[in-house]
Amino acid sequence: MTLLNRINAELKGDRVIWAIVAVLAIFSVLVVYSSTGTLAWRERGGNTEAYLFKHTMILGLGLTLTYLTYLMHFRRFAKWAPILLLVTVPLLLLTIAYGVEINDARRWLTIPGLGLSFQTSDFAKIALIIYVAREISSKQDYIKDWKHAFVPIIVPVLIVCGLIAPANLSTAVLLMGICIGMMFIGRVSLKYIGLLVLLGVVLFSALIFMGEFFPEYIRVGTWVSRMTDFVDNPQGSFQVQQAKIAIANGEWLGNGPGNSMQRNFLPSPYSDFIFAIICEEYGALGGTVIVLLYVALFFRVTRLVTKSAKTFGAMLAVGLTLLLVMQAFANIAVSVHLVPVTGLSLPMISMGGTSTLFSCIAFGIILSVSKHIEATAEN
Repeated sequence: MTLLNRINAELKGDRVIWAIVAVLAIFSVLVVYSSTGTLAWRERGGNTEAYLFKHTMILGLGLTLTYLTYLMHFRRFAKWAPILLLVTVPLLLLTIAYGVEINDARRWLTIPGLGLSFQTSDFAKIALIIYVAREISSKQDYIKDWKHAFVPIIVPVLIVCGLIAPANLSTAVLLMGICIGMMFIGRVSLKYIGLLVLLGVVLFSALIFMGEFFPEYIRVGTWVSRMTDFVDNPQGSFQVQQAKIAIANGEWLGNGPGNSMQRNFLPSPYSDFIFAIICEEYGALGGTVIVLLYVALFFRVTRLVTKSAKTFGAMLAVGLTLLLVMQAFANIAVSVHLVPVTGLSLPMISMGGTSTLFSCIAFGIILSVSKHIEATAEN
C-alpha cells in the first residue's frame, strides 16, 4: 500500500477540512518563522531557530491532538460536558485571583511544578460550546420552554462569559455571540435570545461599574482607551498603522517569504497582527487565500449539518466552526482597522501555546463529527 493510499485509508471524514488544516499549519510555520526575527534578536541573541523549533513542536503536538480527537467518537464529549463546565468555573476564578499578569491582563495560570502557563479562556471556550451543544440537542422536544430548556443554557453562558470578561472582553463577547448563534440555529425562541442579549448588556454594564472599584481585576480603562482610539483616530493606533503599512507594502503578490519589513516595527507580528505579515510577504493573493480557507471551512461544515438533524454532533460542529471562523475574521478585521484592537489570535496560524492546542482540538472534534455523519449517510 502506497503512502497516499494509507493516508486515504486513515483519514476519513471531510477531505476538504483535512486539507484546510494542513494548509493553515504550513502557513503557520512559514509566517511565524519570519515574524519572530525581531523577537529572536531581542530575546534570544538572534537565535531565530529557537522560536521556529518551539512553535513547530507545539503545532506538532496540536496536530497529534487533532488526530487523537478525530479518532474519538464525538458523543463522548456530550458525557464530559457537565464535568468540563464544572472545571471551567473554578479555573476562571483562580485566573482572576491568582493569574499571571502579562500586558496588564490576568489571563494565564501557571501549572505548579512545571513552570508552564496556559490561558484558561481557551479551555473555557471549548467547554462552554460543548455544553451548549449538548443542552440544545437534548432539549429539542421542548426547546422553547423557559424553565427546562432556556435557563439551563443561559445561566452557564452568563457565568462563563462574565468570568472571562474582566481580563479578556473580546473573547467574552465573541463567545457570547457564538452561543447566541448556536441557540438561533437550535430553534431557541427569539424572545429568549433577545433576553440573553439584554442580560449580556446588563452584565457588561455591571462590570464597568465594578471596574471603578477593582481596576486591577477589571480592565475598564483598557476597554475605554481602545474604543476611544478607534472612534477618535481615523488612522488607527500605532499598531494598526503599522499593520496597514505592511498590507500596503505587500501589494498583490507580496515581497516573498521572510522579506517583511514591518515585523521590525509592528507589535506582536507573530500573533495579534500576523495577518498583516502574511499580506506583506504573500500579498493580497496570500491574504485572500487565508480568508477563503476559513470561508471554505464554514461552508463545508454547513454542508455536513444539512446531512443530519439538529443532533449533538451537528450543533457541536457548528459551534466550534463559528468559534474558529469568527475569531479569524475578528483578528483580520483588527489589521484592516474595521474593529478596535482585540488581542484575538488567528486560529491555527498565530504563534501560541494553548490557543494553538485548543484550535487543533476544535478541528479534531469537527473532523470526528464529519467522519460519523458521512458514515451514517453512506449506510
